[in-house]
Amino acid sequence: MRLNKLTGSVASLVLALGVTGSAFTVTSAQGAVNASAADFGGIAGLTAACKKEGALNIIADPHDWANYGAIISGFKAKYKVKINEANPNGSSQDEINAANQLKGTKRAPDVFDLGQAVLYANTEILAPYKVLEWANIPASFKAANGLFTKDYGGIMSVGYDASLGTITSLNDLLGSQFAGKVALNGDPTKASAGENGVFMASLANGGSLDDISPGVAWFKKLAAAGNFINVDPDPATIASGQTPVVFDWDYNQAATVKAFAAAGKKWNVFFPAGALVGAYYNQAVDLYAPHPACARLWMEYVYSPVGQNDWLIGGSRPVLTDYMVKTGTINKQALAALPAVKGAAVIATPNQTKAASDYLAANWAAAVGTR
Repeated sequence: MRLNKLTGSVASLVLALGVTGSAFTVTSAQGAVNASAADFGGIAGLTAACKKEGALNIIADPHDWANYGAIISGFKAKYKVKINEANPNGSSQDEINAANQLKGTKRAPDVFDLGQAVLYANTEILAPYKVLEWANIPASFKAANGLFTKDYGGIMSVGYDASLGTITSLNDLLGSQFAGKVALNGDPTKASAGENGVFMASLANGGSLDDISPGVAWFKKLAAAGNFINVDPDPATIASGQTPVVFDWDYNQAATVKAFAAAGKKWNVFFPAGALVGAYYNQAVDLYAPHPACARLWMEYVYSPVGQNDWLIGGSRPVLTDYMVKTGTINKQALAALPAVKGAAVIATPNQTKAASDYLAANWAAAVGTR
């Protein structure tokens, strides 16, 4: 499964997620060329070119992740273009692996939705593109050269079947009543959600974004207690009770809350005090996209009010929230429905993410095993 109430704008979202610093910049083999819809003769020309291509390849975009199902259906309905969906439950690393393995074929991904660590390690295969809404996206949410743009964000949390009792601390999960019940969404050496789940455990146990080792140590204790199950949770494993406790983004938890309510059950969501961790994913175009026009039209769609509101309806926090509030294009009901948390979430910088990724690569498997 890729599975504080914000009362204003992305300005308040930025504060809630602790985003600071200057614009993201990346040196790339592609140089300073920044493609846009104008290079295709505007949106009309881009649309015509995409329809001529006839297809779009996406990867690792499950329908229940941040409402991707609605975005995929909306794009197909609007442009009458076939969407080929590959490995929907894959990780960010799986996306890059597929791009490298399928390069030069019609099956290669056209676009990516990547976590930060994998993104920064693979900028050489990204193509620069600036959407029409580029000027309205805050500088700290995009690469200055157009290689990638942050799209939607969330806050890491613990979701669990309410019949297990009430969780008030991560250390509650070390108890015997949680034997074989706790899952982490994604291998943290490959997936952003998994890595940020370990970041959250680190902050809750005296660590920091500069030191993820306490988080690894805590998961090692969880595994030693027999409580950690080294499987990827998804709607089926959650519904069946195989993974009744899940570390995941709050927008994925929101989907489970709705699913449980429909089944007459309750799914609770817990945010550890002093350990709020946020992150954004990133949209980017494959430099070797087999359908280059459709790849760029997809980018335009997901940064349009329709695409941005679909992510918001899915419980995530779209990057253009501030601008959409200002222009009156925001879905106010969906914005008001975002979960309340106490305090501000922090987001790891690229350097912190890189250091954490290196530590996880060297220590995670020995601590908890492999999938």
